[in-house]
Amino acid sequence: MRAGYALRGGDGCIADARHHATAFLDQAHADHHLPVPSRARDLTQLVVSELVTNALKYAPGPVLMELRINAHAVDVVVWDSDPTVPAARAADPDRIGQHGLEIVKAATESLFTEQEPVGKRITARIALSDDPAGHDTRRRTR
Repeated sequence: MRAGYALRGGDGCIADARHHATAFLDQAHADHHLPVPSRARDLTQLVVSELVTNALKYAPGPVLMELRINAHAVDVVVWDSDPTVPAARAADPDRIGQHGLEIVKAATESLFTEQEPVGKRITARIALSDDPAGHDTRRRTR
């Protein structure tokens, strides 16, 4: 399942992006019976917030967001018009702000950037498993 959204910026844009993500996950659960643990839901909203915020802050023009889901993961894909590939800064507990990419890297299974003919596309993958390493955490009975 996948869905795309054009985000124009302005007041409420980031909240709208989070709302789209929540509605998308709800629809995946309702229509396709995909389990979406609260951990994955929360991380998806966090990743959407951080990636859309960065795109609006650093790139002129529109921002496009695509959400994809399968039985194992949710992909959050954000395109913007700035071709500059972002890089996480070195850890600095005294730095105020500019931790978004560090947060996204820590919260996701994978993160990669593709340069496009115009701009770039960042894809963050969030595991649907409650255990991001994929281990079976269910209790076994004998």
